[in-house]
Amino acid sequence: MLISLNKAIDVKIFSPNEPLGILILFLGLLFTSAILYIIYAVSINKESLEDKKIRTKKEYMQQEKIRKLFPKKK
Repeated sequence: MLISLNKAIDVKIFSPNEPLGILILFLGLLFTSAILYIIYAVSINKESLEDKKIRTKKEYMQQEKIRKLFPKKK
């Protein structure tokens, strides 16, 4: 009692000429472009302004600690 897939579901509704097929293609394009944008955004590694402020503050504090450990001789 095997039921053929063609008899159970009309696979023509998924063709690119039908509205459902067009919707599937459109959603696929949106998903692909979103994934590519995420990969691009991660690969360029932009720092936020807050991250830059925190990093500069830490670097300044590190330089101050170094100056205290090794004072300049006159």
